[in-house]
Amino acid sequence: MSNETDSPIVGQVKQIEAQYAHFARKIGAHKPQMPQTAGAVDALIALATLDSTNILARKMMANGDLNVIDAQGLPRMAAMCADAQSAGHGRLGRQWSDKAGGASFLVTYCTALPQRLVTDSHYNGWFTIVAGLAALDALNDALAQCSAKPLDPTHGLELKWPNDIFYDGHKLGGILAELVQLPEGMNRLGAQCRNAGSGETDMSDGRENRSDDGEPAVGVMFGIGMNLGLPAEELPTPISTSLQLLYAPLPDPATMRDMVAARLAKSLKRRLAVLAADPETESPRLLEETRSKCWTLGREVEAKFTDGSKLTGKALSLNADASLTIQDEHGGPHVVKTADVGVLA
Repeated sequence: MSNETDSPIVGQVKQIEAQYAHFARKIGAHKPQMPQTAGAVDALIALATLDSTNILARKMMANGDLNVIDAQGLPRMAAMCADAQSAGHGRLGRQWSDKAGGASFLVTYCTALPQRLVTDSHYNGWFTIVAGLAALDALNDALAQCSAKPLDPTHGLELKWPNDIFYDGHKLGGILAELVQLPEGMNRLGAQCRNAGSGETDMSDGRENRSDDGEPAVGVMFGIGMNLGLPAEELPTPISTSLQLLYAPLPDPATMRDMVAARLAKSLKRRLAVLAADPETESPRLLEETRSKCWTLGREVEAKFTDGSKLTGKALSLNADASLTIQDEHGGPHVVKTADVGVLA
């Protein structure tokens, strides 16, 4: 079901299309055709270009135009996709480079999680990593569907703690997770959502969700950017890479974008439901899975903190709350929960 049939969204989409029409023509951007993704989510908003899918998603969730809880109190999964952005950004305000035509994957996924989970520091560190694992699920499944093989069979897709998709030390994509305060009357999950991880659920559009009953919820959105078809000479940094430089054969970038986006939505929805239903059981399983797919562990790293300080050392371990332990040059361990961690050469 698509929220593009809801009048508040239709009006905003038309306004954005008009606002960015000249820019879209200038860079050759077109509204993405994403039939697989439309069938995998409860709402799909696709635009040729805009400032940022995250900015629009936050606005729509906060004012209630995009409802992420259905009439039965179950979380919905919505996706917002752009062919190109003028002001996309990642962690710490870094700009996302992108190119029209499907060469760049620019999708924001929106849903709701129980407030009890969002406010629990033992579990909320897993949100970004869960999105990263879902991205690996989607990429690997889509590549298998295409019968694509790695050009260098000695390497595969991994995660760099806490939010990057890596391949042999090169960045393929990044994830930005953000929380959104939902409007009163649209911020309650039903008790049945605790069991939602056990199987698929049938979600309606949820515009009637105005009950004060149920469990308090918080909106969460995952802005995910990946390079699918950028040529080597257009990569934004020396450590960047693009999927078509790593695997072959691949379909055209626009088709690959739809394949990956649909699979990512399904995996993210399933993984979040399982975590919300039983975080005590799921977090140790996530810990084991992430350890096996984490590029960062065992390597020399530099952590940069928001106050400008830095920590250099060895990435020693991933912990039960998704934090990272770094051992400095004197052997002292430091637990890092939030930082920009780069792997040193």
